[in-house]
Amino acid sequence: MNKKLFAIIGSPVAHSLSPVLHNYWFKKYDIKAEYSLLDIKEKDIEIVIKKIRDKELNGINITLPYKQKVIPFVDQLINDAKSTNSVNTIFLDEANTVVGDNTDVFGLQAAYLKEISNTENKKALVIGAGGVSPSVIYSLQKSKIKDIAVINRTHEKSIFLKKRFNFLNVLNWTSLKEEVSKFDIIINATSLGLKNGNDFEFNFNNIKDNLIYIDTIYNPLETKTIKFLKENKIKTFNGLEMFIYQGQKSFYLWNKINPEIDQKLVELLLNKLK
Repeated sequence: MNKKLFAIIGSPVAHSLSPVLHNYWFKKYDIKAEYSLLDIKEKDIEIVIKKIRDKELNGINITLPYKQKVIPFVDQLINDAKSTNSVNTIFLDEANTVVGDNTDVFGLQAAYLKEISNTENKKALVIGAGGVSPSVIYSLQKSKIKDIAVINRTHEKSIFLKKRFNFLNVLNWTSLKEEVSKFDIIINATSLGLKNGNDFEFNFNNIKDNLIYIDTIYNPLETKTIKFLKENKIKTFNGLEMFIYQGQKSFYLWNKINPEIDQKLVELLLNKLK
């Protein structure tokens, strides 16, 4: 039996722990498979999708900046990918159709949003309008949060998001420091804070005491912003749980096995992030 091949595509991808996650599960469930990193240019997306079509690759995850850019090359969007127009998992189905799905929505809900009570009365701010932002907005919507705003450095991208989610309030980036005081939930859906990258240029001084701050970044586990908020007794979540849950669903789509999230796996990931 030939070894199955899986990968994550994006640029950059060096920070991703997806190979650690999936290779752990392959070993645990005795699946002859390997998962690797593919740092590719946009022009190479079509070549990678052709490898799925030709069964040279069995499945891929997609990270920034290609979650929307892969869509023209797939045959069919299903489930949350259809609702968000954002894809993070691709596979070939039994009818040889290249299928795009989205497991980020499930990841966010399973990791954090199910824990939040009285969601109907909460106000949420999504910082960023890039690849993961549609998934974040749709997750909030599915969690019955009605008052959702988006803010992005490039205003046009926020306006584009509003075309898909017409209930969104669009805010100006220059007012971010002032706007944060109005929200119960803030989700960072940008790459600000990513390891070896830039972070927010200000501290979140002006916020509600009962704020819930969620970061989609997991490397590092503690961004400068999370560190500051923790010191000020604000409830924070990094992106690690979301990452694990989205990976769990991707693994199921590819292998029809719902893998266990055990303590050994969590410790393995945490050690990699030290």
